[in-house]
Amino acid sequence: MSTRTTPSADEWLREAKQDPSAAQCGMFLLHNGIVRQSAREEVRNGAQGLPPVVGMHFSYDAEKVSAAKNKALAMPGIFYVRIWLNEGVLSVGEDIMLVLVGGDIRPHVVDALQALVGELKNHCVIEKEIPSSEGQGA
Repeated sequence: MSTRTTPSADEWLREAKQDPSAAQCGMFLLHNGIVRQSAREEVRNGAQGLPPVVGMHFSYDAEKVSAAKNKALAMPGIFYVRIWLNEGVLSVGEDIMLVLVGGDIRPHVVDALQALVGELKNHCVIEKEIPSSEGQGA
């Protein structure tokens, strides 16, 4: 089980609205990823009948996360990005990530959030699912 506490999304929004870099933001979007029983990549790709997971080993490459953040900030109309990633052995229902993006107009913010979360999931994090058969008796 993770020992990290998920930050408060409300507090993040309050802080973002006070940050001078966010003065031009017309909206913020928040992504909160959690561990699901159907987290397995095969399930996400449409496979059925696979055993559920009970959790995952989760870590990340901080340099790659920083590069992904900078890439998102370079997108048109994006002025604010904040990322929190969990780490350790996470159980179903625990938070994996919290990502806040602020920008001028909705299409820019939606595009940036989707691109950033995709970049984090595909290139920055390391996750190993724990199938229910391994989690029993632990």
